[in-house]
Amino acid sequence: MEKIMLVEDEEFILQGIRYIIDWGELSMEVSHMAHNGREALDLFRKEPVDIVVTDVEMPFMSGLELLEEIRRISPRTRCIILSGYDEFEYARKAMKLDVEEYILKPVDEEQLKQALIHAKEHLNQIDRRNAGSLEDKIGWHRFLKGKLRPEEEAEFYHILPAIREGEKVFVSLMKVEPGSLNETEGLNDILAELQKEKQESRAICLSPDTLFLLLYQKENTSEEDILEYYKDFQDRLESGCGIMSFLTLSHGIDSYGQLPECYKLVSKLQKYRMLEGYGSCINENHIKDRKSADVVIDEQQLRRMILKKDKEGALNYMEDLFINNLKSEVNVDVLYQMALKIAMLLQDIKVEYKLAQFRNFQDFSDIIEKIYQADDIFGLKTIFISEISEIITYLHTEDSQYTPVVKQIMAEVRKNYKEDMNLKTLSYKYHMNASYLGQIFQKEAGCSFSQYLSNIKNGVAKDLILNTNMKINDIAREVGYPDTSYFYRKFKQCYGVSPASLRNMKKY
Repeated sequence: MEKIMLVEDEEFILQGIRYIIDWGELSMEVSHMAHNGREALDLFRKEPVDIVVTDVEMPFMSGLELLEEIRRISPRTRCIILSGYDEFEYARKAMKLDVEEYILKPVDEEQLKQALIHAKEHLNQIDRRNAGSLEDKIGWHRFLKGKLRPEEEAEFYHILPAIREGEKVFVSLMKVEPGSLNETEGLNDILAELQKEKQESRAICLSPDTLFLLLYQKENTSEEDILEYYKDFQDRLESGCGIMSFLTLSHGIDSYGQLPECYKLVSKLQKYRMLEGYGSCINENHIKDRKSADVVIDEQQLRRMILKKDKEGALNYMEDLFINNLKSEVNVDVLYQMALKIAMLLQDIKVEYKLAQFRNFQDFSDIIEKIYQADDIFGLKTIFISEISEIITYLHTEDSQYTPVVKQIMAEVRKNYKEDMNLKTLSYKYHMNASYLGQIFQKEAGCSFSQYLSNIKNGVAKDLILNTNMKINDIAREVGYPDTSYFYRKFKQCYGVSPASLRNMKKY
């Protein structure tokens, strides 16, 4: 059901339009009614609609000005203009804004109804066209990943230009910074610039911010020549269109059957956008001598600064770690492993100090997703600075939070977590009623004794997963879980990911 917005400064006309049309018959609904362009634009930004029916002359913002703004936000939205002025200038501007119909007042019910039907048909055409484009993109993804049958692959070979004798094709993947793209033009500006180039090329849109590029060159052309060409092209894109991109290049090929292999390589190299940043162009030679040794993180020091509420110290440590100590020649996997360790440390603090109840904190899985979606080191650093600031804001010191007996029990759990501990044996040791001890522990720790014990075990297991090559089964026994499947359940409850998934993240 299409959503409609009606915009008219005169209330009786607005209500008249609202009720002269049987919206249900057209499978439409009026979502918004506004009395001027400014009010309508605010409503549209909060909840876009499919079709806008608007007057031209209104206070604060005219109908044409409104449609100009809407066009910048949503080229798909259809627009119908109502006007008491039969002037060519208005009609000319309306045509430029891709208006469906220009209807003179008083509004004829049938004319408006037909205009709405036409707008709906136009919307369906646009959606079908977009769906077809999406289908093409899905097809290219499957082709490039080598997941098609030979007869299906042949169809894509026919789409591409024939590789001539004495010629080879250089494959590259261009990721564009979304914020630098024109909202209405998208990748069209880049495609237009490519068409101006003297070099023969083919560009395939894989997503709204990603292009798969094929550049056809003489077989004696080197990869370094292509790198220089693309660096120059990137500079021109930035200076002429304000578009920032990161481009990864594969070696030259003489057969399209090698495309999946090349696509795999240029996709893998895209991880280095985190270190190199937009505006760079790299090939496999750039990463051959990258170091894979761990970047040293003093987790205990960072933990102490956070628990002491030393916000300035903690944030300076993050600045120094990400910006000053992390060198561009390091392997990108080191960066992700470092980020993962910090995320786990912050998660441990949130669990131990009952901070998960606060809405400002993100789930661990959300943090991990943001880490892998970050565009560069600065974006990655921002994720942790924000999280550390929130933790320090809500953190309470252990001394003000726990009574002596609870602190003693916590210390004993941290020391003897491998043993078969339970509240009953501890109550004997501390000469307290087991039920009462359980109540005060729950009240102060924010979780049951068994949950606290599980959290400690899982914390140790997490460190072993990240910092050793021990098998998961051995780690489970090491922390006091004889049943590996039970360990899996408890670990996932604590961290939101399974032990095996966490180890895979480490290998990313």
